[in-house]
Order: sequence, then C-alpha cells, then structure tokens
Amino acid sequence: MDNRVAFITGASRGIGRATALAMCKEGYRIVVASPEMELNEEVAGEVRQHQPALVVDLDLCSVASIKDGFAKAMKEFGRVDVLVNNAGITRDGLSLRMKKEDWDLVLQVNLSGAFFAAQQALPFMIRERWGRIINIASVVGQAGNAGQANYVASKAGIIGLTKALAQEVAGRGVTVNAVAPGFIETDMTAKLPEEVKQRMLASIAMKRFGRPADVANAVKFLASDDASYITGHVLNVNGGMYM
Repeated sequence: MDNRVAFITGASRGIGRATALAMCKEGYRIVVASPEMELNEEVAGEVRQHQPALVVDLDLCSVASIKDGFAKAMKEFGRVDVLVNNAGITRDGLSLRMKKEDWDLVLQVNLSGAFFAAQQALPFMIRERWGRIINIASVVGQAGNAGQANYVASKAGIIGLTKALAQEVAGRGVTVNAVAPGFIETDMTAKLPEEVKQRMLASIAMKRFGRPADVANAVKFLASDDASYITGHVLNVNGGMYM
C-alpha cells in the first residue's frame, strides 16, 4: 500500500483537491493533474508534507495531453494504481439556445476525457491485477436538471461508462465505481444565485450542503482494499437529496 499512486484529474481545487489531501494521508503518492498549474503547485505543496507529488498540466480535450500526463506519471513513479476522474466543467443554458461548442466542450472534458484517462490507466492495472478507477458523477446524472442538458448528459454518461468498464475488467482485479455527489460547496456551486441555493437546500433531507471532504472520504473508501468486492456501483453522497 505504501507505494501506491493515485492520479487525480481536476485536483487543483474543490473535490479533486480534497481527494488529493485525503489520499496522501493514507499513504498514496499523488499525481496532481489539471490545467491550472499555479493551483496544482499549491496542492502538491500540501501533499508533499505527507507523500511525494507530481504536477501534470492536463488538457482533457487532448488525447495527446492525457497520454503525456500518464507517461510522466509512469516515468516519475513507475505505476498508477488509482485513477480518480474528477475533472468537470459546466456551460449551462437552456437546451433551445445551447451553443454547439458548449455542448461539445462539456461532453469532451467530463465524459470523453474520463474515458481516455481510463484507457491510459488500465494497462498497468490489468498487468498488476490490482487497480481502482473512481469516476465522479453527479446527482443530476441520475435525477436530471433544467438548464444543464450537456452536464447532465455527461454525468449520466459517466455512470454508464463506469458500469461498462467495470464489466470489462472485473476479472483482472480492477474495480470501477462512481461517486455521485449532490450539492457540494465548491467554486462551481459558489457562482449560483442565492435563491437557487436555497431551493437546493430545501430538497436536501439533511438540510446542509456537502463538503468536498464528504466526497473525498467516499473516494478514499472505494480506492481501499476494504472495497475490493464492490464494482460497477454508484455511491451517492448527497445528504438525501436524491434516493
């Protein structure tokens, strides 16, 4: 366990950052991957108080960038045991007026990027007969949400991708699961108008918003040996917002 490596996309902030910090305390070496290099370095600095870290400039719209990121991780650490596909963006708008580029970009980053990252991570995991892929989905991928057709489609796609990959690699000692957060206090949700936040809060059974650490703890569990018989599962971390 001491030498396992976790490659985390979107690790510069929010859920990705919380996951990097939670997992390094469990003994994982961390690949901090996102296009926000300054923030990547800040997170890596915090990680290095516990474990080695590598910073990768990752563009999920580019398969070449994804391949290069994994090549750097393999050169630095010689292994990638856990992939956390956390990176995600929004470009919200009503479907009738949604621009093609906003549809394409969200699907490319949130869904295609996750697939191509998994494609790079799997050969080592299969060879070692041990691996964990954990995809960050969303409550809206299960329940839908007006004004987010692109984001909802990408996150529903992540759930389908999780189940397909899980079936393909289950016999090789690799598990593939998803975590579906509800409303988590991050930079992404901070931009929402107050009335939207209050409406969301009213729909949450626990009457509080989630914290990035709530999601990171779920990821940490699914990455652990304790979760070795769980695959193709979607773990809801939403405070009872959707059941």
